[in-house]
Amino acid sequence: MPTALLDRAAGATLLARRTRPPARAGAPADRGTDGGGHVPVMAGELVSLLGTGAGDTVVDCTFGDGGHARAVAERLGPRGTLIAIDRDPVAQKRFERLADELTCALRFIRSPYAQALAQLGDEGVVADAVYFDLGVSSMQVDTRERGFSYSYDAPLDMRMDPEQELTAREFVANADERQLARVLRDYGEERYATPIARAIVRRRAEAPIETTLQLVEAISAAVPAPVRFAGGHPAKRSFQALRIAVNDELGQLDAALPLAWQLLRDGGVLAAISFHSLEDRRVKRFIGELARGCVCPPELPVCVCGHEPEAQPLTPRPLTPSEDERDANPRAASAKLRAARKIAPAGGRS
Repeated sequence: MPTALLDRAAGATLLARRTRPPARAGAPADRGTDGGGHVPVMAGELVSLLGTGAGDTVVDCTFGDGGHARAVAERLGPRGTLIAIDRDPVAQKRFERLADELTCALRFIRSPYAQALAQLGDEGVVADAVYFDLGVSSMQVDTRERGFSYSYDAPLDMRMDPEQELTAREFVANADERQLARVLRDYGEERYATPIARAIVRRRAEAPIETTLQLVEAISAAVPAPVRFAGGHPAKRSFQALRIAVNDELGQLDAALPLAWQLLRDGGVLAAISFHSLEDRRVKRFIGELARGCVCPPELPVCVCGHEPEAQPLTPRPLTPSEDERDANPRAASAKLRAARKIAPAGGRS
C-alpha cells in the first residue's frame, strides 16, 4: 500500500508524498485524472516550453482536472515538487486521486491563485516554472448544476468556489443597468451590451432571473434576429462576462502575474494558456514590459536609464493548437500559449 504524509495548514494546504503503485499487467494507460478521458489543451507544447526536469519545483496555478499537472509532474521525479493551486473543492478531490499515482512531492493549496502565490512568496518558495491554464475548466462547465453553461437549464451560479458568497444570480439581481452593460461590454466584448442589460432589468422587474435558461431567454430577446440565428450562441459573450465578473478572474490575473514572476529563479519559465483576448492581452503586455530594454525617450542619442530586460520571450507569437487537436477537442480552438524565461541582470544581482 502506498504511504502518504499529509500536512493540513489553515484548512487550505495539503502536502502529499506518495509512492506510485506498480502497474497491473495489461492495465490500460490512464489518460486523465478523472478516468473520463479529459485531455488538457496543448499539454505537449506546455511541457516543452517549461523545460522542467528531475528535482525541479513547479507551480500549477489552475489545477482543475489535473491534466497538465500529470504531464508536468511525471518529469519531476522523486526529488521534484509540484505545487497545485485551485479554489474549487472538486479540484482538490481530483488532486488527492492524482497524488496516488506520482512519485514527486505534491502540495495543494485551495485558494484563488493570487492569494496562494502571495502565500508561497511569503514562505520563500523558489520555483523553476509557474504556469496558468486560464478560464473555466471542463469539469466546471460540464457539471450542469453549477450554472456555467448556456446549454443547460440550471441554477444561475457560476462560482468557481462554491463557498463564495456572490453568485451570478445575485449579481444579475442587484447590478443596475449601467453596471450590467459595462460588465457585458468590458468582459464579454458584447456588441449589444446596452440592450441586453436593459432587457435583463426589465425582465427581473417582472420575476427574478434564477436559472440559466431564464437568463438566456432575456439575452436572446434583446439580440436582433439575424444575429441570434448567425454563428455562435447569442448568450455566449454575456455568460463569459458574468462568469469573469462573479469570479474576479481578470483582477486575479493582474495580481497573480507579478507574484508568479517573483517566485521564479533566474532561468525559470512563466507560461500561460488563455482562451479569450482579455486574458491573452494581459499576458502579452506583462511579458512585453518585462522584455523591454532601454525606456529612454527616442530623442536621446544614448541610453541613460540603464533599464535591462528581465524576460526572454519564448513565444514571439503565441502558440495555438494544431489542426488535429482542434478537430479532436473543439474547446481548444481559441487557446493561445505564451511563455517567457526569467533572465538575470547583466551585472548580476545586487
